[in-house]
Amino acid sequence: MLRIAICDDERDCLKEIRGMIENWCASSLFQVQIDCFDNGDTLIKACCTARYDIVFLDIVMPLLNGIDTAKELRDMDKAVKIIFLTSSPEFALQSYSVKAADYCLKPITYQRIKGILNGCTAFNCQEPENLILKTKGRYQKIYLHDIEYIEAQNKRVFFYLKSGKVVDVIQPLYTFKTSLTDSKGFFKCHRSYIVYIPNVDYFNNSEIKTRSGRRIPIARGYGKAFHDAYFNVMFKE
Repeated sequence: MLRIAICDDERDCLKEIRGMIENWCASSLFQVQIDCFDNGDTLIKACCTARYDIVFLDIVMPLLNGIDTAKELRDMDKAVKIIFLTSSPEFALQSYSVKAADYCLKPITYQRIKGILNGCTAFNCQEPENLILKTKGRYQKIYLHDIEYIEAQNKRVFFYLKSGKVVDVIQPLYTFKTSLTDSKGFFKCHRSYIVYIPNVDYFNNSEIKTRSGRRIPIARGYGKAFHDAYFNVMFKE
């Protein structure tokens, strides 16, 4: 499901944009949840516990303006697509500082909203498979093909990437059960480890070495199963 937030202090504008998005939903294949906010503070609070794929954000608002709201959102979530709404083009340059996906001048037409949504969702469809991980105070996107292996430590999970980077996620391993499946190239070689088979460089019955040189154990009795899984993934037709 696509999650969209609209933040604008003008009620009429909120209602109008929501209606346009709902019209777009009716003509597309996407299921969408739409949440509306009339100020940046409440939007940021909502983003602490939930994640949005697209945020339509008014720039000129009292208290916390749209640019400052966007900066806080970007610190929390590197992947969210921010679409600025404004009556003036004077803030266009500032929008680049938060990597805005688009800059929409009011009055806004349905064709403009439709184009923005089509562009955002087309990009999503073309991207490699990925996960959005909730780390300390922010969300981070990682691509499945960048993962070497995942290690569980109590209620925390560590994603070890090809780049050498380690992403620390505060949630148990079982929550990724539907994302890290055998059909996607993952194999649970130990109760605490899941390996991404395409990034395996070498293995024997007791140990796996990843392409970056990291070594992880294979649990006793899992050697043959991993052998079969490896050749099934790497040499499937």
